[in-house]
Amino acid sequence: MPVELRKRKAPPPPPEPPAKKQSKVAKAAAKVKEVVKGKTSKAAAAAANGAAAAKPAPAAAPAGPPAVGDVISLDGFGGEIETNDGAKTTLKALVDESKAGVVLFTYPKASTPGCTRQACLFRDSYTDLTEGGLAIYGLSNDSPKSNTTFKEKQKLPYPLLCDTAATLIAAIGLKKVPKGTTRGVFVVDKAGKVLASEAGGPEHTVTVVRDLVAASATETADEAPAAAAVADDAPAAPPVVDALALTGATDVAAEKKTEDKAAVEEKKEEAKPEEPKLELAAVPAVEAEKEKDVAADKKAAADATPPAVPALATAAATSAIVPITTTNGPNGEAKPAAAEAETEAEKKVDADKMEE
Repeated sequence: MPVELRKRKAPPPPPEPPAKKQSKVAKAAAKVKEVVKGKTSKAAAAAANGAAAAKPAPAAAPAGPPAVGDVISLDGFGGEIETNDGAKTTLKALVDESKAGVVLFTYPKASTPGCTRQACLFRDSYTDLTEGGLAIYGLSNDSPKSNTTFKEKQKLPYPLLCDTAATLIAAIGLKKVPKGTTRGVFVVDKAGKVLASEAGGPEHTVTVVRDLVAASATETADEAPAAAAVADDAPAAPPVVDALALTGATDVAAEKKTEDKAAVEEKKEEAKPEEPKLELAAVPAVEAEKEKDVAADKKAAADATPPAVPALATAAATSAIVPITTTNGPNGEAKPAAAEAETEAEKKVDADKMEE
C-alpha cells in the first residue's frame, strides 16, 4: 500500500506591526509630499494631452475616383506619364496647354479591333469634338513603341499617352483589377472640374464627348444675349483719364493760349499807323527828284539876278545917257549936275504957286 503524503497547511501570515504614531513633523512632511505628487501628476497628464493634440491625425484613405462635378487638384494627380514620342508629361501640364480642358479616352490594348474602332471614331470626329477648345488624348498602359505604331498606322491626329504603371488610369477609376485598362472616357476642364467619367464601348465614349461639346455651345449661345443685356443695363463707367492724355491736353491748352496771345499782339501791330517806308527801288527816283528841284531853284535864282555888265561898258553907257558934272554946294561939297537941275526945278514950281 503506497504511502500517502499530506501537505502541510501554510502558516498564517504574521500580524502587521502596529502603526507607529506619527509626530506632527512627519504628518506635515507627508502632506507636502502628497501635494507635490498631485501637481506632478497633473502636469504629466497635461503634457500627455498636449502631445496627443499635436500629433497629426492619420491621413484619410482616398474616397475613390472623382465623380462628375468634383473639382480635383491637378498638381500631382495621376503621377507622371509619357507620350508616344517619349516626352514626359502630367495631366496638369496637358490641361494647362489646352484651351478648355482635356479628354482622355482609355483603351485596353493598341491595335486590337475594339481599340482601333474607338480610336478611328475619335479621329473621324476630331474637328467637331475640338471646336470648343477641348484637347483629345488616347490613354493606355501600352509602351511608347506600340502606341507609336498604332498612331502611325491609323493616322491619328491626336497624341497617345503611355501609362505603363497605370497611375493615371487608376486615378480616374478606369483600371482593371488586378491589371489592365477599362475602356471609357474622362473629361476635365481648366479649373479641374470633372465633366465626364464613365466606362463604355467605342461609340459611347465618342457620344459622351459630342454631347458635352453641344451642351457647351448651347450655354455659350444662351449666355451671349444675357451678357449683352447686363452690359446694356449696367451704368456707364466713368471715362478713364490717362495721365499722358491729360498732360497732352494741358500742353495743347497752353499752346492754344500762346497762339491766342500772339494773335492779339499781331492785331495790335496791325492797328498802329504805318510809317512811310521807302523801298529800295524808289530811292533812285527820289534822289533824281531832289536833284531836279535843286536845278530848278538854281535856274530861278539865275533868272532873278541881272547879268553882270563889265565895268567899262557900264561907264560908257552912263556917260552917254547923263552927263556927269559936279558942282560945289554951299558948304563946298561936290553935287552932281542932275541934283542941281532938280533943285532949280523945284524952286520954279514954288515960285509959280506963290504968284497964283
